[in-house]
Amino acid sequence: MAYLRAHPQHLPTFLTHQRIRETPVGAGVCVARRLTLDDGTSLFAKNWPSDPAPTGLFAAEASSLGWLRESGAVPVPEVFVALPDLLVLEWVSPGLASASAAAAFGRQLASLHRSGSPTFGAPWPGWIGPLPLDNSVVSGAWGSWFAERRLLPYLRLSADRGALSGEDVTAVEKIIKTIDRYGGSEAPARIHGDLWPGNVLWGAGGQGWLVDPAAHGGHRETDLATLRLFGGVPFFDVVLESYQEEWPLADGWRERVPLHQLHLLLVHAAAFGNGYRSAVMGAVDALMRA
Repeated sequence: MAYLRAHPQHLPTFLTHQRIRETPVGAGVCVARRLTLDDGTSLFAKNWPSDPAPTGLFAAEASSLGWLRESGAVPVPEVFVALPDLLVLEWVSPGLASASAAAAFGRQLASLHRSGSPTFGAPWPGWIGPLPLDNSVVSGAWGSWFAERRLLPYLRLSADRGALSGEDVTAVEKIIKTIDRYGGSEAPARIHGDLWPGNVLWGAGGQGWLVDPAAHGGHRETDLATLRLFGGVPFFDVVLESYQEEWPLADGWRERVPLHQLHLLLVHAAAFGNGYRSAVMGAVDALMRA
């Protein structure tokens, strides 16, 4: 490990010529595996399914992980190797979610958000899943930044790829044009940025770890809203109660949940097709009724 920390660029050679056990593990859009070194140390490694990986993909994730980790607020895996085509992280032994772990995670997430960001956006080019993420920093209001950097690009891409109809696009554009009515006066928070339930890893030590981030300065309600997507994180009510005890949310947050979810739903529609159309339009309908 000491040599690897000092010479991370040599890991691909080690994988070819040294006795490092590789065990496939589940992942999202990448190919992932557990590496076991001769001394028994385990690492988590992932690469793009084909060569080369999209430019900046793993650099963005490494920057995101480091930025979240430096807050000291919540468990985040350490980055050992960040190469253009390979990312290697601290191995987290998986465990089970519990009410006590969820309560601790809620407090830690509030602390992470409270550590803040100087601006909306981030100083590195971003990625979210298989798509680029515009992290251009702005010092203005959250609403216009969220509309221009988080909603419009994926609305256009969803339309271009046939995931949304022209009528669907018009409905989403109505939300975007009136985005200021949904609030957003808080200062930028330090957020995970892609916090659907699959990106919380419950470790064997009874803690929730943040993985696969698209971190940036954003609105803290975004992380909490996306934790409710796709079935919701286990013990979500406990997470929320614990978060609120640490840092209460502003009035009206419940009505804003679909707006914050809309970004990630549009990302999924743009990346994976019209199977996510109903979820996108469900969020739009909820906002129109609010």
